[in-house]
Amino acid sequence: MNINIFKIIAEADIVVKLILLLLVFFSVFSWAIIFFKLKTIKAAVRQSDRFLTAFRRSKSLTEVSDAAKKLRASPLAVIFLAGNKELAYQSKASAENGWTGQKTDSLNRALLKASNAEVSRLEKMMFFLATTGSVSPFIGLFGTVWGIMISFVRIGALRSASLQVVAPGIAEALVATAAGLFAAVPAVIAYNYFLGRIKDLSADMEDFSLEFLSIAERLHGS
Repeated sequence: MNINIFKIIAEADIVVKLILLLLVFFSVFSWAIIFFKLKTIKAAVRQSDRFLTAFRRSKSLTEVSDAAKKLRASPLAVIFLAGNKELAYQSKASAENGWTGQKTDSLNRALLKASNAEVSRLEKMMFFLATTGSVSPFIGLFGTVWGIMISFVRIGALRSASLQVVAPGIAEALVATAAGLFAAVPAVIAYNYFLGRIKDLSADMEDFSLEFLSIAERLHGS
């Protein structure tokens, strides 16, 4: 038996139609975010690998800086540029020789600020995926309850519990439930996946910040 979903939607109650329209919005926007985040995180991982290769092979911070400027999608490159900028500022602002605890704190703050900014950039729009994953099933459930309620209203009005009376409302209810799940499931899967990748990148940023701080102390220490 063929099921005409479009016919069910066309004959649905106006409230169910509005619910389905809202769920379509959540679903379409979620998929747009998913593709955007896939591209962003893929670029971050790929360019971070390239930056680390350049960082390990370079013999001076100037060479690393040149490579970092070409790999701005990499959080590690952005952190390096922030740290290198802070080192240049310290060199111009103070003629004091040697490395001090104050310089270490200033550099650490600059690295931490850049790291937090990169995490925020990577987490951008993640809230919408979380919202879609948590809210869509309940929106669909509301459509389900409304569809069942319409069925009971029809039963009362026609004083008949035949399949022809009950089926339209039940069909609307099931379509609303399916739409809610269709919007929620991909959003939840994508959110958890992106969250794991961002945590990995965040750990890489912390490790690189410590490594950069150690190198700066060795280069500028007495």
